[in-house]
Amino acid sequence: MSDRLGTLLGQFALMSLVAVGGANAVLPQIHTLAVGTEGWMSDREFADLFAIANAAPGPNVLIVSLIGFKVAGVAGALAATIGMCGPSSLLSYGISRLWYRIRGRPWVMLLKRSMAPVTIGLILASGFVLARAADQSWLQVGLGAVIAAVVVGTKVNPLWLLGAAGALGLAGIG
Repeated sequence: MSDRLGTLLGQFALMSLVAVGGANAVLPQIHTLAVGTEGWMSDREFADLFAIANAAPGPNVLIVSLIGFKVAGVAGALAATIGMCGPSSLLSYGISRLWYRIRGRPWVMLLKRSMAPVTIGLILASGFVLARAADQSWLQVGLGAVIAAVVVGTKVNPLWLLGAAGALGLAGIG
C-alpha cells in the first residue's frame, strides 16, 4: 500500500510541474501511469473516471483524486491530490512574488506568449488519448469526429451535442 501511495504522490508531483493548463494538460501521462505503466485500471475505467470528474462540479483536477481513490482509497485520493496540487501551488506562489520585479522584461513576455501554444498542444493530446480510451467502435469514432467538427465549425452549444450523444447512448446506438 505504501508503495502505491509513494507512486501516486511522486508521479503526480512531477506531473504538476508541467501541467500548464491544469490536470487535463497532462492527461496522456496520467493515462500512461494509471493504465499502461501501473495497470491500476483499464482504458474504459479511466474514461469513466474522467467522465465522472468532469460531470461533477469543481476543478478538472478531480480526475487525480478519483484515480488515487481507486488505487488506494482515501489515502490514495489525498496522496494524488496533494502530489498534483502541492508543487505547482508552491511554484505559483514563488513566481507570483517574483513577478512584479520581472514582468516588463522582454524574455518574460516571450515566455508568457509561448505558453498558449504549449497549453493548446497538451490539451489536444489529452483529447486524443481520451478518444482512444473511450471509443470502442467505428460508430463511436465517427460520432466523436462529427461532434468535434460541429463544435469547431459552428456556434452550436456543446451541451446540445452532449445531450444528443447521451440520448443515442440511452437508445442503445453507439
